[in-house]
Amino acid sequence: MSFAKVTNLRDGLAIPTVGLGTWQQRDKSLMKQLVKDAIKVGYRHIDTATVYTNEDAIGDALSEVFADSSFGLSRSDIWVTSKLSPSDQGYESAITAVKRSLEKLKLSYIDMYLIHWPGTSRLPLQDPQHKVNRTGSWKALEELKSQGLIRAIGVSNYQISHLNEMKEYATVMPYVNQCEFHPLLFTKELVLHTQSMGIAFEAYSSLGEGNLVNGNYKFPVLDQIASKHNASLAQVLLCWGIQHGAIVLPKASSVGRLAQNYECQKITLSDEDMSAIDNISSQQTKRFCWDPTEIL
Repeated sequence: MSFAKVTNLRDGLAIPTVGLGTWQQRDKSLMKQLVKDAIKVGYRHIDTATVYTNEDAIGDALSEVFADSSFGLSRSDIWVTSKLSPSDQGYESAITAVKRSLEKLKLSYIDMYLIHWPGTSRLPLQDPQHKVNRTGSWKALEELKSQGLIRAIGVSNYQISHLNEMKEYATVMPYVNQCEFHPLLFTKELVLHTQSMGIAFEAYSSLGEGNLVNGNYKFPVLDQIASKHNASLAQVLLCWGIQHGAIVLPKASSVGRLAQNYECQKITLSDEDMSAIDNISSQQTKRFCWDPTEIL
């Protein structure tokens, strides 16, 4: 589609700027249909993770898509991201986990694989073993990338300290840092720092886990901007993220909502709109997902 945007990563890789988020989509038959519906709408980027427990369903859906000539798509047309579970941190565990993800996804390579969390499951927040383990995980991802099993490697939920620390041990710096990002968690310093390191910023929970569109948190300025652009609240929030340079990963379960979210790429917010949305975080802040800021 002519309006579809891409974000350029290093090494000539380009990732579709709007991807399909699949967290909380665990029903296998529904997940398979969702992937097919999303691809029909125009999505070419699927984001999953080991902890989502839906890699096998996504793999089944993609296998069927590639085998169905009516889609007219091959493996290289779809960008697939998965992530390392916090329980799989460490060199050996990470290698095993990636190979398990490849098997479930039924793919010969994964476009991008992220360390999902800077910490390791069941360790105290300030345990120095977190750094030891994520260093080992990163070495494993670098190795698997060199073998062609992963095209791009990255991190998720990393804060500025975690990114800076990587300069000590990374031979290849992350291509992406995926974090919670929406107007109630406008982490401008983290976004700019990530981008200054040549790392693309990827946003999850752009709609505040639905709270910014379902009436739980209401901000008249969002309604006003949506009305002005004849857009949905979700489209405005996604567009705001994109115009801050983020890759966005909206979730949806209906074809109509999938299409509406995808068409956020047709909208351009003015500088005035952007500033007004940026200002929401000066009134109220809220993190809806897990908090990585205390992980040593």
